[in-house]
Amino acid sequence: MIATTTNSTKEVFFFTRVPVVDKYNFFEYISVMVDSGVTITEALASVQEKIKHEYFKKKIAELITYISSGDSFSKAMKKIPQVFESAEISIIEAGEITGTLVIALARLSEELKKSHNLKLKIKNALTYPAIIFLFLFIAVIIVLTYVIPAIQPLFDTSGVELPTATKALIATSEFISGNYLAIILFFITLVVLFSGYKSTPKGKASIESFLLSLPLIGTVYKNYLLASISGMLGSLIGSGINVIQSLSLVGKSSGSVIYESLFDDIIDDVSKGNKIVESMSKVDELGKYFPSDFLQMLSVGESTANLEKISEKINQQYLKEVDYSLSSLTKWVEPIAILVAGVFVVWFAFAILGAILKVTETVA
Repeated sequence: MIATTTNSTKEVFFFTRVPVVDKYNFFEYISVMVDSGVTITEALASVQEKIKHEYFKKKIAELITYISSGDSFSKAMKKIPQVFESAEISIIEAGEITGTLVIALARLSEELKKSHNLKLKIKNALTYPAIIFLFLFIAVIIVLTYVIPAIQPLFDTSGVELPTATKALIATSEFISGNYLAIILFFITLVVLFSGYKSTPKGKASIESFLLSLPLIGTVYKNYLLASISGMLGSLIGSGINVIQSLSLVGKSSGSVIYESLFDDIIDDVSKGNKIVESMSKVDELGKYFPSDFLQMLSVGESTANLEKISEKINQQYLKEVDYSLSSLTKWVEPIAILVAGVFVVWFAFAILGAILKVTETVA
């Protein structure tokens, strides 16, 4: 979305986050163009015409200006931290130093694409459970706010002592119907407080720890993080970036406060001359965050000085693990939803049928 200020022609961009799809297409296109003999500035000018995201187009124009002024591609990227992350800049910088810029661009594009597809796969898999529970929630609210109030007068006029289940159902219905504004306000306040808490380092760590401890969701989340970490580590090492810097960038780009903190401790230990796997085992003695199979495979890569290829294999393995854990999650969703719905249906049936039997007995 773009708005123009009233006293100037300067553009104000409200939604400035560049879509990942645009970014990996950007790097892929630049790689192909440069490999064909086109200069960086010409390639950037060409891709700028193809990009539809206005904010990104503006930043590409800035890149062209910086490079035309004598900056390297990576140095120009550093001046636009709103768009390009540290790990991306380091891969490009390493490619420039080693003369493998085309390979670095292609590698970066592929890594961003894999990461995006992985997130999309998880999002799509979790959409189905979310829809099921949403419709279940709506159904319960409709019953409590419309169905129960409609039949309640029948019981009120009967003058009989209603069963406990019926009283509880009517009380719940009356509470929701009579306090729906307060309930909505309560949930809005809860969401605002949760969002504020989630934005703090302590809040992020607490929420991540809770998610990782969950039986099904925790497995999906951990496998996703390990797949992302191993993929980024392989790309960074393969680009010629030293181990310490690679570990630092992996931690920062993981998107996890817990893993970033773990990698800070790992870097301190590796800096003292210890091996990566030894350091990981030391900071995670219980194997809660780095499973034994992850460490075993990484140890092979470290001992054979082949971290790049082994990291890629670990990435492929954990991508499969994400698929398996997502499959398990979706298999459990339907039975859980049926169980929750069944509990409410049984409660509703006992409440209504019990009340009807009481009324019938009194009439008889």
